[in-house]
Amino acid sequence: MRRVLQASALTLGLATAAAWPAAPPPGDPWPRSTPEAQGLEGERLHLLSRTIEDGRDFPDLHSLLVVRHGYLVLEEYFAGWHADRPHTLQSVTKSFTSALIGIAIAQGAIEGVDEPILGFFPDASGIANLDERKRRMTLEDLLTMRSGTDYHERGSGSPHSRLNRLRSGWDRFYLDRAMVAEPGTRFQYDSGGVILLSSLLQARTGLHADAFAERHLFEPLGIEGAAWFRNAEGHPHTGGGLDLRPRDMAKFGLLYLNRGRWGERQIVPESWVRQSTARQLERRSGSHGVGYGYLWWIEEPDPNGTGKLDIYAAKGFRGQYIFVVPEHDMVVVVTGGTRSYTDEVRPVDFLYSHILPSVTAP
Repeated sequence: MRRVLQASALTLGLATAAAWPAAPPPGDPWPRSTPEAQGLEGERLHLLSRTIEDGRDFPDLHSLLVVRHGYLVLEEYFAGWHADRPHTLQSVTKSFTSALIGIAIAQGAIEGVDEPILGFFPDASGIANLDERKRRMTLEDLLTMRSGTDYHERGSGSPHSRLNRLRSGWDRFYLDRAMVAEPGTRFQYDSGGVILLSSLLQARTGLHADAFAERHLFEPLGIEGAAWFRNAEGHPHTGGGLDLRPRDMAKFGLLYLNRGRWGERQIVPESWVRQSTARQLERRSGSHGVGYGYLWWIEEPDPNGTGKLDIYAAKGFRGQYIFVVPEHDMVVVVTGGTRSYTDEVRPVDFLYSHILPSVTAP
């Protein structure tokens, strides 16, 4: 497998007037403001930055960005990282993949979330462990990690570890998995089904997921230099293989905060944003949120707010996060290289202990 860098010389897209205060010329930095001017307590945020830099309470983090009302009010890098250095997103990639599926459905390339997975593979006769349960597996089952297969990520000999060592055949490896439950009935964290979505996109659009993303998502957002981990067949690792700059992660969060709209263009259908970030199932498991949507984690609302609007998040191994906070018109991005699960989930803690309490005005 190899990393492939894709770059473009594209202009920065416009955002809605409420979310992007001005349309900066191509190449200009994100519009900036102070936390205080955007209704945030700057000292609390800067204290958090200093604590991260100190490395004792929140170790091994690489960046922290806060966007409020479309302005970048905090951008800090740690441990030698900087704004122009792309970062591996790990499973934050999954939420980007969800957006690609929503765009493909809007274009008519995919019928909808109820479409059976085997319908994307006309020659299904040679698939192993084929039974009626596997025939009933739908796109929604993969988006909500309820495929019913035996795919899991626990340990060095897990199906996921084995797939990651394959140079090709990711789709067939997943399709051949044994069924252990009725699709749609049991949640099991499953990157393999998300990786399979790359093949589904290629089957229906004629483009690999990276090329589809470049044309229909990254270009209109002005995201340049995306890098994907791909196999020998050209399939990108849509479960965790995307590298982007933290600012570009923030753009994606802002796109979802604006219900899929960027300037005058609806990039991701508003209905898809709503479905993807709704609680398609309830999940209460430590710091893994209270629900799961279509490859988005759903978090509790701000306990000091109205309590009505969920926070939703893209999360990745070793401390990668995009938090979208609709109630406060806010996006928070964190990247890291944490070395324990305890440290990996600390950004969820400081979202609630430091960032949300910093809000002083609408």
